[in-house]
Amino acid sequence: MKQLFIEAKYKGKITINKKEIDKLPDKIALFTTVQFIDQLKDVKKQLKNKAIITKGKQKHPGQILGCDTSAATKEKNCLYIGTGNFHPIALALLNKTVFTLDPFQKTIKKLDQKIVENYKKRKKAAMLKFLNAKNVGILISTKPGQKYRKDLTKLEKKYKDKKFYFFITNNIDINQFENFRFIQAWINTACPRLEEDYILLNINDLIR
Repeated sequence: MKQLFIEAKYKGKITINKKEIDKLPDKIALFTTVQFIDQLKDVKKQLKNKAIITKGKQKHPGQILGCDTSAATKEKNCLYIGTGNFHPIALALLNKTVFTLDPFQKTIKKLDQKIVENYKKRKKAAMLKFLNAKNVGILISTKPGQKYRKDLTKLEKKYKDKKFYFFITNNIDINQFENFRFIQAWINTACPRLEEDYILLNINDLIR
């Protein structure tokens, strides 16, 4: 069956008042996901000389994914346009100072360092769970863009004391994990957002 993927983009206009702009440092790099990518140039224009847009591996300049922040290489300060903390945390883990612009509330705030520290603690707990596990499940998605193409046998060679089981599916439902109680830890090779809902490791935590 043929599939057509269409980028879902926000059609509204993002306006920022001067009070919010004044919260930002003198130089800052702009980042967002594909939903708000068409707003990036307009936001840059509003910020005047404060903002730059850099390009990474993704299609659009300034575009990042949960698993790809390659665009964030130059400036120490970052402004993420969007909601939630998932992508801002990914930027903060690069030792960036991260601000977020809510495109709906039109407000700017600095990412709370406590959120980043809590994420690190959660990640540490997932790593300890994995290291102590004998039976490990590896989640593999068949969705385009989420297919992990690297050699997973590296895990088996590196962690010879563990037994790895491979679960291949189109839609990953964490509620189904209870059906495999012999699995003591999970490794995700699909969308990294899964770690928001369940304590697990993403494959890049173990293979880079």
